Order: sequence, then C-alpha cells, then structure tokens
Amino acid sequence: MNIPIEKYTLNGKITGLYLGEDPISFVTQRKQQVTVNFAGLEGDKHAGITLLSGGRTPRYPRGTEIRNDRQVSIVSVEDLETIAGLMNVPEIKPEWLGANLLIEGIPGLGKLPPSTRIYFAGGVTLTITAENHPCAGPGKVIGDHFGNPGLETQFTRVAMHKRGVVAMVEKPGILTDDEDFQIIIIE
Repeated sequence: MNIPIEKYTLNGKITGLYLGEDPISFVTQRKQQVTVNFAGLEGDKHAGITLLSGGRTPRYPRGTEIRNDRQVSIVSVEDLETIAGLMNVPEIKPEWLGANLLIEGIPGLGKLPPSTRIYFAGGVTLTITAENHPCAGPGKVIGDHFGNPGLETQFTRVAMHKRGVVAMVEKPGILTDDEDFQIIIIE
C-alpha cells in the first residue's frame, strides 16, 4: 500500500471572510462567520455543486453544466501587499477581487499545488483545485476605486501568480474570522 508522505506543513490564520451576495457584482462583503456546505459558502454566488462552463473552461461549449471546482476564492495578505506595491497603490482589498477568504501566513499562495488541503481549526477542510489567474474585472474595480483606468491592465500583469487559489469543499462546517489552519503538502 502506498501511503502519502507529508512533505511539509504551513500554518496560517483567516483574517477576513467574504460572501458575494449580489448576483450582478463579483465584489464580496465582509462577514464574521460563514456556513460551509458541500456546495461552497452558503449564500455566496459562486456556491454550487455544478456551474456552467465559460471562459475558464474552453474545452466545453459555453453553458455546459460541469463540476464546480471554484467554490471558494482564497487570497493572502502577503500577496495583496505585494500586488499593491507593484501597482503603486496603498492597498488592494480582497473584496475588490471577489475573494471569499483572506488568509495570513502563506506568501506565494498561488504556487501551492492542486489537491493541497487546508485544514481549519473548526473542522472545515478545503481542497485547492487551481491557481486563480487574474482577470480584468478586479482590475476595473481597482482602477475605478483609485480613479485610474490604466490599473485594469496593470493588475492582470502584476497579479499573475499572486492572485491566490480557488478551492472546493471537502469537509463542511463553520468558518470564523481569526480561525487558525494548517496546510499539509504531501508527496
């Protein structure tokens, strides 16, 4: 029997929880606690067991129902600070990116491999499915906020490999602001 071997462990903390409750906007709003089920974060517009294919899934005709492996969007404090510095703006807020979780302690979050699990202290487990590549939508929100439309294209350039990850729910429960977690990388 081939038992996975733990390569290393990373520790961090949730520093912000966000839900996208507006069906028209991808911008999220801050919450103190969220309920997590097998479809994602309860009340979030990206929740669902399935989704309709689009630009990120070009192998399927647009509108094909497929498994939703983008239930949760996660960004790190460290990566947002790096993006803000590269864009020469005072801050990049996670809600401008449509993020659901802002975490601290994991710089280079987007470099974690798919299938990496995040084990939260309260019992929830998320499985990273992919790096979340930057797109123009958040760049437009940033540009609008700072009154500089040029930031839209700048964001898509400088945020590459710093935009975080997307994940799906492996074990549901409740997530709370300030909750600790462990990431275990296995071979």
